[in-house]
Amino acid sequence: MVEADHPELSVRRQCELLGLSRSSLYYQPTGETPENLRLMQLIDEQYTACPFYGSRKMTPWLDQHGEEVNRKRVQRRMRKMGLEAIDPKPRLSTAGRGHKVSPYLLRGVKVERPNHVWNTDITYVPMREGFMCLYLAAVLDWYSRYVIGWRLSNTLDGSFCLEMLEDALRSGKPEVFNTDQGVQFTAEACTGRLEAAEVAVSMDGRGRALDKLFVERLWKTVEYENIYIQGYETVSELQRGPRRYFGFYNEDRLHESLGYQTPGTVYRGIGATTG
Repeated sequence: MVEADHPELSVRRQCELLGLSRSSLYYQPTGETPENLRLMQLIDEQYTACPFYGSRKMTPWLDQHGEEVNRKRVQRRMRKMGLEAIDPKPRLSTAGRGHKVSPYLLRGVKVERPNHVWNTDITYVPMREGFMCLYLAAVLDWYSRYVIGWRLSNTLDGSFCLEMLEDALRSGKPEVFNTDQGVQFTAEACTGRLEAAEVAVSMDGRGRALDKLFVERLWKTVEYENIYIQGYETVSELQRGPRRYFGFYNEDRLHESLGYQTPGTVYRGIGATTG
């Protein structure tokens, strides 16, 4: 997305708008060792089951399961995977330097219709081939649990999140777009695109861990019903797999919380009213 010969914007300015460091333009992802990949798989499975586990709890859990690792190593692996315990604490994510942090707009707001609030988040996806790890981002409609859009990336820079946002906005737009204060979502390119679409931007603040509840449930569902079962070995397989699964999730998977309707039915407003 960065054009070296752009007639108006320097490479430095383009990187600032996208929330990228210039060094990331030349970054070639390196594979993880088999030992690290195995450890990350264990961490990921336990985190999916217990998303309130941070490195402090994860380290003794690993020790009890025969993994002699220190907390610093666990912290590095969880940071690499983009995992952080879901618990009420200040500043779950940190905005990039100079990035705009929007106020939290959902305090006391009851979400009662599709396209009222969209939420977004990123999760880690382990790969077998080449000992790689990828990152999966999604935009979720809060009311219907409908997945509006998603993207995979091998880095945590902001460009793939912007591409995902552009795709999502082609299908419609929310009244409020809620996210955390991560650098991918506070970058000017992301917030500016939402403001241009006349979408209010809300960012989770102090003690707003529960705002990620719906999207964390989505990650748990995707991992247990698709990723762990399929055991994707190549990037191309992983690209095709979520596409099929999200189609199933949106249009065929019944949700108890939606009165045993599908997200697609509720999102399009053709089913019974949910409670």
